[in-house]
Amino acid sequence: MTAPSSLRKVPTLSLAAYTTGSSRDRDEFVDNLFVGLKEYGFVILKDHNVKSTDLHTAYEILKKLYALPEEIKKSYILTNGGFQRGYTPFGKEHAKDSPVMDLKEFWHVGRELPDGHPLKENYPDNIWPREIPEFKTHFISLYDSLEEAGNVMLKALTGPLEVDTEFFAKMTKDGNSILRLLHYPPIPDGVDSRCVRAAAHEDINFITILPAATASGLQLKDRDGNWLDIDSEPDTLIVDVGDMLARLTNDVLPSTTHRVINPQDGKNESRYSMPFFIHPHPEALLSCLPSCRGAGAKYADITGHAFLMQRLREIGLIK
Repeated sequence: MTAPSSLRKVPTLSLAAYTTGSSRDRDEFVDNLFVGLKEYGFVILKDHNVKSTDLHTAYEILKKLYALPEEIKKSYILTNGGFQRGYTPFGKEHAKDSPVMDLKEFWHVGRELPDGHPLKENYPDNIWPREIPEFKTHFISLYDSLEEAGNVMLKALTGPLEVDTEFFAKMTKDGNSILRLLHYPPIPDGVDSRCVRAAAHEDINFITILPAATASGLQLKDRDGNWLDIDSEPDTLIVDVGDMLARLTNDVLPSTTHRVINPQDGKNESRYSMPFFIHPHPEALLSCLPSCRGAGAKYADITGHAFLMQRLREIGLIK
């Protein structure tokens, strides 16, 4: 019998059980990961590779960033690149099919590639705020650490999905993964009553690695259609399935609707969050896996780049 939503919790797993545990530990981790993602679309990771001190420092840097004057932040907007790098101002993005904008601002950090790399022309150059000299070094390092955790998670899924252990590694090598540095400011007076910090949506990418935010508010829609709070300990990593992995697995691992609600406890304070979206390289083909085909593929084949552009249009970041 399925427990009611009020009593259900997203499972917490120890990543060390997979990376340094026994063969039995690894097998149990893989089973629990696969079941957790099928049941909830989310799991929470503890005992991972990302240092808690790095996460704390990152949030302190974000407080400095979003305290900058509006005219300075807006000088870092990359308007001709779908806001894929640098600053995106408050009220610019909306959830797919939402009539109102989300109550957030954010900064994108993407992959750094050397000159002459065959994919370099596919990705805009990163934009770094001159006012915060430690920003670049710290967030390049955090990008790498979160990517490492994400790659481990994808490798753990190769067994249940019956693909080669390097299947995802080949697709995501030099991929268009994005670190989004979010600020949800205090809810302004007079805002449209329909607006929330992040309206109900699904992520675009393979999987998202999300360090625990500075405040509560994240909820998922469970398989019964009820909203379930995602309660996680500080310094843990929340993992969820995105649309690209859902397409690849024919919804065996479904992309789960989630949202960030406005403050409920009377504390109208800023909330900071740092989701890392793992994407494939632009030409990677999103094609239904044989082990997930069942009665037939639900989705047509599409490249990672084409799907990303389609979704960026739907959420208002490109025309």
